[in-house]
Order: sequence, then structure tokens, then C-alpha cells
Amino acid sequence: MYLDHAATTPVDPRVAAAMSRCLTADGVFGNPGSTAHDYGEAAGNLVETARLQVARAVGAEAADVIFTSGATEADNLAILGAAEYYRGAGRHVVTARTEHEAVLDTCRELERRGFEVTYLKPDRRGAIGVDQVEAALRSDTVLVSLMHVNNETGVIADIEAVAAACARRGVRLHVDAAQSVGKLALGFTRAGIDYLALSAHKAYGPKGVGALLVSRRRGAQLKPLQFGGGQERGLRSGTVPTHQVVGMGLAFEIAAASTAADVQRLTVLRDRLWAGLEAQGGALRNGAPELCVPHVLNVSFEGVEGESLLAAVSPFIAVSRGSACASAHGEPSYVLRALGRSDQLAQSSLRFSLGTPSTQQHVDAAIAAVGRALRHLRKLGGA
Repeated sequence: MYLDHAATTPVDPRVAAAMSRCLTADGVFGNPGSTAHDYGEAAGNLVETARLQVARAVGAEAADVIFTSGATEADNLAILGAAEYYRGAGRHVVTARTEHEAVLDTCRELERRGFEVTYLKPDRRGAIGVDQVEAALRSDTVLVSLMHVNNETGVIADIEAVAAACARRGVRLHVDAAQSVGKLALGFTRAGIDYLALSAHKAYGPKGVGALLVSRRRGAQLKPLQFGGGQERGLRSGTVPTHQVVGMGLAFEIAAASTAADVQRLTVLRDRLWAGLEAQGGALRNGAPELCVPHVLNVSFEGVEGESLLAAVSPFIAVSRGSACASAHGEPSYVLRALGRSDQLAQSSLRFSLGTPSTQQHVDAAIAAVGRALRHLRKLGGA
């Protein structure tokens, strides 16, 4: 049984079926970039349908969508590509200490290239205020990068307010929205975002595919990071994997259609989960409840050692201490430390991530498993 939706998402069966039809001799198996024959044209039509599906799911135009290998590549392309394109106007970038490593590591690369990066510190609720962003902007600021939903705490950023602040100063805005699709309504064009990174597997699509939206309406520009056949508006050369993007397009269409119902159901499950965990004693919720999405719950537990807690619950439920990308490091969460948690509390935290397959029975089993582990570990530790 799993409660780590972010890392254990299965592909929706409808998505898997659509993908399989692009892999066999009796399906649409052509190279979508080869328009000289019917096979390639058929595949190209599927890619364009997927592009439209992704765009509609996030309130964008199809021409904005650039397919990538995932949100990590999309973050890299947006940050490095925009910074290099606009470096003549300035070499200052603003981001937050609580961003995904795909953003933080890319910003560190910018520093090695001579850029200056301001890392904003969230308040104890986990929020970055628009006033903080405005105060950090300078005459040489070319890019702000802030995620829509924090992948560890679930805290939602007021992206529209940030976008308005950036627009007033002529600064481009990049948003990592990997956690948003199917959980929050997102209007790319309406919000005034320049670059938006997306991941298919967060919406029960295939792993290994994502997209970067680059606003044509706002005239956003990038320098490409790889070169070749000029696919994807010349910004991401390489053969587009038809089966992957078909899977992403359908997954996003399904997710967008079910957002409202899923939000209501997951809110009930999350509140039940928190009530059960809080009743164990010594449970501290990370991220202000009123600011969080319904599918993420991050809790620190007093009086236990983090590795022991994770080992004790992992045979029964799949949870994590942070993002899947950082899970191998074994270090206390830098996100929780930025919120003011001690190393001990940051290390003894668990992220529960609910999704479409989650049920009340799953939640109750998770509460029971964590309760057993806490009682055992606290007894051993004399707490």
C-alpha cells in the first residue's frame, strides 16, 4: 500500500493503452518529424493533439508547449535558456531556498557562469510573499523562478501576484508547476507566466516526459541548450517520442477534467490522515494548512530518529522524507530547515502524498502503521 503519490504514480490504464498504439506495427509508429510520408504525418498529428491537450489543461496555447524529458529538463531549459538570452540586460536571478533541486542546482550553475542569485527565505508557514519578491528585484534582474506548489510541504504560492510584480518591472517569470496539474486550476496565459515546467507522471502519465511552456503571447525568449534537427521550435532538438507525449496529453486531459472532484475527496482524506497522526502526540505539521494543496501532508515527529522511523513504516506504506530526487541523500530536508525546523525534526519528517488510488482504508492503515512505529521507537528511546 502506498501513500507516496508523487513517486509511485502508476500510469492510468487509458493512458497506457493510448501509448501502446504508438509502439507496434499495426499502430502509429512513424517518426513525427518525418512529414514526407503518411507514417510520419500520422505520428505528427498525434503529437499536435497531445500538445493541444497539455495546453488546454493549463490554460495555454498549443504553440506555447515544448516537449521535454520531464520537469527537470524543463526547469534547466527555462532558467539557463532565459538567463543566457537576457544576460545583456542583467545577470541577477531571484529564487527561493525551498525550490526543487532542479531549480536550485541550475541556479548554482548560473552562479558559476557569473550570475548573482538571491535565495528568498520562506516564513514559518512555508510561504514566499510577493513583497519579498518585489524587494529582491533590481535593475539588473532578468528572471524570477518560483514553484507553484512546493513538492515537500504542499504550500501554494500566489503566482498571479508574483507575475504581476514581475511584469511591472519587466522581469521574466519561470514557474515549476509539476505538482499542480489535476490538483489546482492553473491559467498560464491569464496569470502572465513566461515559462512553466510540467511533468507527465504527476498526473498519472508516463515517467520520462514533460513540457516547458514558453509564452509566445508575452514574447518570452530562450537560448536552446541542445542542438540538432530543430524540433520543438528549435528550442529542444531531438526526435519527439510519440508514445510518451501521447501519454502525457491524455493524462493531462483526464486530470484537468477531474480536478474539482479530486480536490474535494482528497481534502477529506488528508484531514482524516492529519487527525489520526496528530492523535499520536508529538506530531508537527509542516506548512500552513490554509495554504496547502489537499494531496500533500508533511509531518515531523518528536522523539524519534528519522531513519528508524522510515525503516519501521516502509514495509507497510510507501512514504518519503522529501522529494524522490533527494531521497537517496539521507540528509535532513533543506526545505524544512528553511522553515525553521531543527535538523532532528527535519530528519524525522514524513511526506504523505495522496492521489487518485488513495482510499479511507489506505489512510487508516497509514495511521496505524505510523502509530505502531512511534510507540515502538519512543519506548526504545525512553521518550
